[in-house]
Amino acid sequence: MPIIIEGWRFLPHSYAIANQFQLLEMLNRKHLQIYHQDMPYISKNWQPVTGLFPPDAEIALRNIPKPSPQKTADATLRIYAPFNLSFSTSKRTAVFACTEWGIVSKSIVNGMGVKSFAEAHAQGDAIIITPSHWSKDGFIRSGAQESRVAVVPLGVNPDIYHPLPTSQRTILRQKLGINNYFVFLNIGVMCNSSQGVGRLLKAFAIIVERYPDTKLILKGRDAIFPSKDSILKASKVALTNTQIEKVKSRIIYVGETLSFSQLAQLYQVADAYVSPYLAEGFNLPVLEATACGLPVICTKGGPTDDFTNSDFALKIDSKLQTNYTRDGDTLWCVVPEQEHLIELMQTVIEKSLLLDHARQTGPKWVLQHFTWKQVVDRLLDVLIPSVKFGRPTFEPIIL
Repeated sequence: MPIIIEGWRFLPHSYAIANQFQLLEMLNRKHLQIYHQDMPYISKNWQPVTGLFPPDAEIALRNIPKPSPQKTADATLRIYAPFNLSFSTSKRTAVFACTEWGIVSKSIVNGMGVKSFAEAHAQGDAIIITPSHWSKDGFIRSGAQESRVAVVPLGVNPDIYHPLPTSQRTILRQKLGINNYFVFLNIGVMCNSSQGVGRLLKAFAIIVERYPDTKLILKGRDAIFPSKDSILKASKVALTNTQIEKVKSRIIYVGETLSFSQLAQLYQVADAYVSPYLAEGFNLPVLEATACGLPVICTKGGPTDDFTNSDFALKIDSKLQTNYTRDGDTLWCVVPEQEHLIELMQTVIEKSLLLDHARQTGPKWVLQHFTWKQVVDRLLDVLIPSVKFGRPTFEPIIL
């Protein structure tokens, strides 16, 4: 069964990350013939990165054949931006896409080169594949036909993302100089408006006052976004000069691109993951942290509700809020309650049993529901519905 993938590779962007892990899993399916067409990056400053995967996996990705212009297939899957809802040469066309802000914004529509997202979806036959119900609601709110919007979550590779044995974890923490600290972790592009960096810094400043032996690791993506500058700007707005002086020695910033194995080590040495986000399409780091056995503190009401539960997740109370932009867009977000964020950070420090419980339950939950193998089973159900690989097409995912 031939499948054509049009997308990004060799880039630390969420779309490229999902694409590459899905490709590697599809290559394990002997009944599939996979073709890949690389699509242009949306920024001239983005450059291909090597070493994200082990050499054998990277070679496998590079060896995927490119389809000829006339190539027909059972399905074409597009996973890049701007979104492209036009017809393909395949029997079925699908587009992976996210709506972080609860709508398809006018800037995205303009980038697509269409007048209306609703019209573009209605006039084509493309199925939108999106990783969360929050994101699905955003497409429907923007006029997408609900029968052609499918939720397929993202996943993790448990061979990479898993808890370390205690002895190995201690050695690694000692090498990093953090063995005597309680370590919080946050990973992302550090966009303050959507990922809540300022809120996290403000909460951490209070935590440091109460618990001096704490550190915060912030992992940005300087290769594709000015993450460090974003943190500095957020700190100047959220913190006083006195607070900045107190927290700066307790914040570890990592901006360079790491291999996925190196990235996993950040989860493995941390004590808790914290994500007071406002707008996300999925929030893969929360799932990766769960796979590594961390308790996760994340905003309630957003996409992470799809794949977290009370065994390992502490959810920050939030309010659904709409904001109006100069372009005339109405943006939707979940605003985390600041005092509750601080309370939950304090809770994970004081209650060590929460850490032990998360270390046992989180990885087991991920293995049961969210490996890339399971995700690709669901994906193939959408791409080739005549052949049942997993659950039926468009059946709601009930966790």
